[in-house]
Amino acid sequence: MKSVSALILLAVLAIASAQNRYTSKYDNVDVDKILKNDRVLSNYIKCLLDEGPCTPEGRELKKTLPDALANGCDICNPKQKDTTEKVMKHLVTKKAKEWEGLTKKYDPQGLYKQRYEQHLTKLTVN
Repeated sequence: MKSVSALILLAVLAIASAQNRYTSKYDNVDVDKILKNDRVLSNYIKCLLDEGPCTPEGRELKKTLPDALANGCDICNPKQKDTTEKVMKHLVTKKAKEWEGLTKKYDPQGLYKQRYEQHLTKLTVN
């Protein structure tokens, strides 16, 4: 599950770099402001679901997402990991329909969901 949320984080925060790290260029984005703005958040989600246009960051995310899912955001910096958890918790608790759509698209076999189920439970309880 953590990996699925990484896709949202990366849509807002990251563009892959050649050094096998995600750029810190977007680490200072006010993610709380984005999460509170349904229109902006919805646009990112629509991009990721191929239901709307993408920003350059969204297009880059679609290229980067398979790696982020496969490595569990292992190459994310601490700020990106914290933001990933914040975004994931928001989606799971407040945008369940959108979370389900993202999960179906980016984790159709449930491999990542299974891997992060305990972590997801911890986030929804807190």
